[in-house]
Amino acid sequence: MTFTAGAQCTSNFVFYNGSNDVFIGQAAHCAGTGGATETDGCDAGSLPLGTPVEVDGASQPGTLVYSSWLTMQANGETDANTCQYNDFALVRLAAGDYNKVNPSIPAWGGPVSVGATTALGDQVYSYGNSSLRLGLSQLSPKTGYSLGAAAGGWTHDVYTVTPGIPGDSGSAFLSSTGAALGTLSTVAILPFPASNGVGDLGRELSYMLSHGGPSVQLALGTEPFVGGLGGLLP
Repeated sequence: MTFTAGAQCTSNFVFYNGSNDVFIGQAAHCAGTGGATETDGCDAGSLPLGTPVEVDGASQPGTLVYSSWLTMQANGETDANTCQYNDFALVRLAAGDYNKVNPSIPAWGGPVSVGATTALGDQVYSYGNSSLRLGLSQLSPKTGYSLGAAAGGWTHDVYTVTPGIPGDSGSAFLSSTGAALGTLSTVAILPFPASNGVGDLGRELSYMLSHGGPSVQLALGTEPFVGGLGGLLP
């Protein structure tokens, strides 16, 4: 879990740079300063870079070092799909906490690579860590199916059991082959009730790298990817 000015989210993937600094991903909206309906990253308010982020299990807060929302606003982004669905941020961990991080996705293992897309019916996998589950970790592993890519490939609408809920925001999604697909961005009411919108990680990383963001690489999982229902078994 991460807490940014009290806002609870689930971190997603682990990243590193050439200096071996370690970063975790979260949704950009986790640092938002507006209401829950402010989802257009080109207009919505955000806490600044440098904001401390509390991380479960860490000895010190991490630091917000990238926000797609702040980057889009600084660059005058106008593409509607990019503004609506580019929802990614990076938190740099304190050096003393680097060795506490494992990049494997709990229950499922992986990721085995970065970037994927989905078609209608493709299976997806995730792990949510919302405190609203009252510590029932059996409800954290989730699997389900994609309705396919939308908005020019920027998002994937998915149905999972159980659905993502507040506090799961930012959590990692894996494709049917264990690739890093994306991050949980929205809980939908329309047009697909109880579905979740998953921001496309490949596009989010490409945007970051092409607009002066941190030069990082995805850390691959140390545990093998287990698809099907394997991650749901004790």
